[in-house]
Amino acid sequence: MWRMLVNPNITLMFNNVWAEGDKGGAHWEATYIFSKTGNQVVNKIDAQFKFKDGKIIYHKDHFNFWKWSRQALGISGLLLGWTPLLKNKVRQTALAKLDSFKP
Repeated sequence: MWRMLVNPNITLMFNNVWAEGDKGGAHWEATYIFSKTGNQVVNKIDAQFKFKDGKIIYHKDHFNFWKWSRQALGISGLLLGWTPLLKNKVRQTALAKLDSFKP
C-alpha cells in the first residue's frame, strides 16, 4: 500500500508515536494532491498498530472521512461524504487500485 501511495508530492508528518509490547500507535498527517480531482488534501489520522517479530502485522487508521471526502472530492464529498454509499465506493476503488498495483 505504501509503495502505491507515497510519491514525491506527498508530505507526511507524525507525532505521538508510541510502542508498548505488541501494540503501538501514532498521529500522522498527510498532505497531497488527490489524483482524480487535483484537489489538495490534508488528512489528520490516528493509527493503531500490532507488532509481531519486529514487524507491523495490523495497522488501522482512524480519520474523519467526511472531512477527507470534502477536500478530495469537492461538492460530491460535501453532499455524500457522510453516507455509507460513498465510503464503500471509495473503499472498493482503493482496494481495486491496490490489487492492480501489487507486483
